Amino acid sequence: MLFLKTFTIHSVYLFYLKQFLHLTVQIRSNMNFLAHIYLSGEDEKLMVGNFIGDYVKGKNYENYPSPIREGIILHRQVDSFTDSHPNFRNAKKLLVEEFGLYSGIVIDLFYDYFLAKNWNNYSDTTLKSFSRRTHAVLLSNFFYLPKRVQGFLPFLIKNRRLESYATISGIYKSLDTMSRYTSFPDKAEIAKRILVKNLHILEENFIAFFPEIIGFVEKNYNVEIKKPDSTTTEPGSGFQNIILRQ
Repeated sequence: MLFLKTFTIHSVYLFYLKQFLHLTVQIRSNMNFLAHIYLSGEDEKLMVGNFIGDYVKGKNYENYPSPIREGIILHRQVDSFTDSHPNFRNAKKLLVEEFGLYSGIVIDLFYDYFLAKNWNNYSDTTLKSFSRRTHAVLLSNFFYLPKRVQGFLPFLIKNRRLESYATISGIYKSLDTMSRYTSFPDKAEIAKRILVKNLHILEENFIAFFPEIIGFVEKNYNVEIKKPDSTTTEPGSGFQNIILRQ
């Protein structure tokens, strides 16, 4: 009986692991969770909608309660703002030769790295506390999550994915996982090398970009983001004449 119970638990674990690992990577990243959750502010339902935005297609957002529906729409607007921003487009130039249409996915993750790395500049709480609150909110709204999200959420929590973005090794692990189990190119080491060699210029790029998207969501969606009393986000200008160093 104990063997059967253990076998059943193991089988369920493998089922959800397979469901998570075989997600098909789209041209638009669905891995940059940290920035999307942060840009949701204090509204928990908005946070849920923003988190699941990549997994709700077309008009299916209309099937959700109003606050979650607004979060899904916010997610799409954040993606649109980011994709069209000159800083994001310039950053992609560092990766397009190696990653082509997947360049945006890598920059999304790089941006999450710089957000996590400089977290105290953007939030009045610790990244650990923010991550724990996020986990609690998602679990309390578990039945609103699409099946695919329900499948990978336990692994996101177990592996402390949001906190892992604060290290280059955490970003590398995310990219390596995608390359091993999805259609994402098997070039995690190359992405890591580009990040390390262009760390300063990429960080300047992010620091110049991020206050603008914060302002965008606060002004247009009445999002309340609790920031520290003083935020050191001096914009850099290093991307006016970008040089690819690989």
